[in-house]
Amino acid sequence: MPGTNLTREEARQRATLLTVDSYEIDLDLTGAQEGGTYRSVTTVRFDVAEGGGESFIDLVAPTVHEVTLNGDALDAAEVFQDSRIALPGLLPGRNVLRVVADCAYTNTGEGLHRFVDPVDDQAYLYTQFEVPDARRVFASFEQPDLKATFRFTVKAPEGWTVVSNSPTPEPKDNVWEFEPTPRISSYITALIVGPYHSVHSVYEKDGQSVPLGIYCRPSLAEHLDADAIFEVTRQGFDWFQEKFDYRYPFKKYDQLFVPEFNAGAMENAGAVTIRDQYVFRSKVTDAAYEVRAATILHELAHMWFGDLVTMEWWNDLWLNESFATYAEAACQADAPGSKWPHSWTTFANQMKTWAYRQDQLPSTHPIMADISDLDDVLVNFDGITYAKGASVLKQLVAYVGEEAFFKGVQAYFKRHAFGNTRLSDLLGALEETSGRDLKTWSKAWLETAGINVLRPEIETDANGVITSFAIRQEAPALPAGAKGEPTLRPHRIAIGAYDLDGDGKLVRGDRVELDVDGELTAVPQLVGKPRPAVLLLNDDDLSYAKVRLDEQSLAAVTEHLGDFTESLPRALCWASAWDMTRDAELATRDYLSLVLSGIGKESDIGVVQSLHRQVKLAIDQYAAPTAREALLTRWTEATLAHLRAAEAGSDHQLAWARAFAATARTPEQLDLLDALLDGTQTIEGLAVDTELRWAFVQRLAAVGRFGGSEIAAEYERDKTAAGERHAATARAARPTEAAKAEAWESVVESDKLPNAVQEAVIAGFVQTDQRELLASYTERYFDALKDVWESRSHEMAQQIAVGLYPAVQVSQDTLDRTDAWLASPEPNAALRRLVSESRSGVERALKAQAADAAAAE
Repeated sequence: MPGTNLTREEARQRATLLTVDSYEIDLDLTGAQEGGTYRSVTTVRFDVAEGGGESFIDLVAPTVHEVTLNGDALDAAEVFQDSRIALPGLLPGRNVLRVVADCAYTNTGEGLHRFVDPVDDQAYLYTQFEVPDARRVFASFEQPDLKATFRFTVKAPEGWTVVSNSPTPEPKDNVWEFEPTPRISSYITALIVGPYHSVHSVYEKDGQSVPLGIYCRPSLAEHLDADAIFEVTRQGFDWFQEKFDYRYPFKKYDQLFVPEFNAGAMENAGAVTIRDQYVFRSKVTDAAYEVRAATILHELAHMWFGDLVTMEWWNDLWLNESFATYAEAACQADAPGSKWPHSWTTFANQMKTWAYRQDQLPSTHPIMADISDLDDVLVNFDGITYAKGASVLKQLVAYVGEEAFFKGVQAYFKRHAFGNTRLSDLLGALEETSGRDLKTWSKAWLETAGINVLRPEIETDANGVITSFAIRQEAPALPAGAKGEPTLRPHRIAIGAYDLDGDGKLVRGDRVELDVDGELTAVPQLVGKPRPAVLLLNDDDLSYAKVRLDEQSLAAVTEHLGDFTESLPRALCWASAWDMTRDAELATRDYLSLVLSGIGKESDIGVVQSLHRQVKLAIDQYAAPTAREALLTRWTEATLAHLRAAEAGSDHQLAWARAFAATARTPEQLDLLDALLDGTQTIEGLAVDTELRWAFVQRLAAVGRFGGSEIAAEYERDKTAAGERHAATARAARPTEAAKAEAWESVVESDKLPNAVQEAVIAGFVQTDQRELLASYTERYFDALKDVWESRSHEMAQQIAVGLYPAVQVSQDTLDRTDAWLASPEPNAALRRLVSESRSGVERALKAQAADAAAAE
């Protein structure tokens, strides 16, 4: 709908005309248990610039009953069109608008989401407003730079709890009247409503007292480890307040674990919503706790970056997300008492890998993206906005110095508290404190797309002494279809020199830090020194670039990758090897050999689990088809051997059990999964608990061992929301035409599934070892895509567009069919981007398969 997609120019014009003072929002949610619609009354006070004019306010609602502007009733049927209410004849000075509407509960994770817990049959509500979905609950000027105060009044069913941005009041006759918020943007307002369980505490320091709350559904309460969550939260409060020199800006801090959440979490001011899969029902590895802690810290950092100071328009979304991502890792690495001081290893292993992948897609874009409308931003929560941006911030810290960086950030917060900013505001503050001119740096790093490659060029004499050392920087051509030009950038990097010690461990004996700029940079600091076993560029992961090893270092790393004494250089080498595999520079069979030679020595469980995922992806997508089965057999046998050899009850044992279950294939291997499920076989220390049981059931379903009755029996054991999702995945995974048709119909031809169940069905439908069975769905995908995109909400349509793309059909035919669809006049820009990204994955896989086949010759 034309009115739904707000443009940057429309937002600019509206911000020029209007200054919003306050909202009063009155919601009647007493019918939430039954669903349907609810009464929404909005009163908004705003000032109009001299001269007046016309404007509009945003609202997505089935029915608008009343629109009153300055006491005059407008014809609701006439002024409410295309998700907008036209406001004609606005007067200079103060205006008051009142809108009465019926708004709808959703099951898509957008607006006011309604979920019924199968355990207690109670409804649970929460809002999700980023980017433009506050308008699904109340009439709003839906853009980040029209900040205002918000006062919510909510009538709820008896016995329910209502949580919002302001402190929770005592209800009167089931009516909750919240005090007004500070001036904030509409997208970070929030309501969480239902019979939630809660645990409370207080953060106290230096006379400051901030109430803390943690909420979840009662059916998850037994699994809620509130003390651990409070511990991470307090560490974040301590660290951020010291580094930012600005006290937490809101009156309380609640963290609410909510069901069927599309993202990891959302930074609503003082009322953070988090997906409730982070309340762990079964044993998980320490890597899962680390990820949860990172999410907690990310959202807490947003209270300053994003909530206190907010970008003016969505092209500076990175000012929120990149900073929060950098801050979460820096806090985990540095905060006293942190359980994850190795967080930069995790960052290099996961976030940087995501960034490198995103930056090599045809949709690559500058960190400061060109966002012309809401459609653009809705597909821009990507690896560049989060991970590349955070990587570049780490580079900026190295470039200007940590002390100057945080002094600049402190000045930025004080100068722009409760306001809106652009990139120039931040850079100006950093220039003042660092004395560096950042305009050239910004243009190279923030305003251009693409990735650089750093390669060492080393010469030695007959005695192994380095006679010449230089770093060559390359700027590969951007992917076909990408905008912009290749750019060489200034890099502040470290070079690590590693040698084997007496115990066969790779230990860093020397470190050089320098600026790399231009095509070739000499490194005189290492000339005249003996050549070490490994010379590692970008050691300590200071910059953002693809790194290659020289021939001698590559040979040493291939033999001794698991022997680095520190986790970060191991992670950097693992990441380089994976990048080479994706770039068809390292054959899949050789990557598998490298992993099998070193993974047994890898202590970092997060790295181990990433390697598990990457090996499976490499074999499924990048291996020559004729070699795939042999490689899968080799890998699966290795996973079982590691599972049996792992320390009883260890994280590694659990990780290997999941890796084994993901590819178990022989009758004997499948018999073992079945026996572990029914208890006729055990592996010492391995607890086959609820979540692990489902992993086994889903694999047995995917290979045809389990059918509907076995899945139903497992669901009876776990009749919860999570059990419902797992069962949906298992049913869709069955290798029969009937199962695939049923799954397809439920997702594509019907819109009844809630977001989380739809996601689960898609995950089961797409099985890499069912390519032939799925082949007929390629044409059906392209035939249905346009209608799906136009008839579903953004989140639901994106799940389908990305999740059901025929990525497992790695062939020229898939590329040709995709190109034909892209060449048609049908796709809008956001959908075109998603499909072209998926196409890029097939194209990359074809090249990697050719390289793998060539390696076998």
